[in-house]
Amino acid sequence: VSVAYCDSPGALEVGQQTYYAVAPLPTDWTDEQCNSFLREYNIRSIHNLTVHEAMPGHFVQLAMSNRYPSKLRAVLASGTFIEGWACYTEQMCSDEGLLDSDPLMRLVTLKWNLRGIANAILDQNVHVNGMTREQAMHLMTHDTFQEEREAAGKWIRAQVTSAQLSTYFVGVEEHFDMREKVQEKWGSDFTLKKYHDTVVSFGSPPARFVQALLLEEDIPE
Repeated sequence: VSVAYCDSPGALEVGQQTYYAVAPLPTDWTDEQCNSFLREYNIRSIHNLTVHEAMPGHFVQLAMSNRYPSKLRAVLASGTFIEGWACYTEQMCSDEGLLDSDPLMRLVTLKWNLRGIANAILDQNVHVNGMTREQAMHLMTHDTFQEEREAAGKWIRAQVTSAQLSTYFVGVEEHFDMREKVQEKWGSDFTLKKYHDTVVSFGSPPARFVQALLLEEDIPE
């Protein structure tokens, strides 16, 4: 159901290769459906997708996670931390001037951020409040500016998963909140490079545990 994914080695096979996969256009789609999909995933959107799935998103974070010696921590990885990191890198790269601070690239990043918010709303309403397909499509295409093909695929995804679509918004909020607290604690010693290198050095536990480690606080129960 996903458009693209980062297939990283599992916790017990860390020496294997990582693959960044992008799905081809389905052969049974009409020209209009193909055009809808390609409008959603235009050149700038593909740049943002690659930041999320590969560099410095999933590929980097999961590669660093696999270096952590605890197999238990690897097996019990937090999906919210992982997806939150990938979404965080989208916004961080945009803030740092991705594609020479191209304003259209910035607009795409903001649209993806809005899409993450819509994912969480969709997830909640489908599984708790009985949202219909018509209501979901209106949320995605009208309220958050997604193309019909993206919205149609997301509706299917919402039917076959639960809670996963919420991890993007919840995770990115946790990551930015954590960075703000660490920056305040570290003061003049804070740099993005130092912060990022440290954040991804602990494996993939929930963000609240990483935050405690960064701030040298007791691990929350």
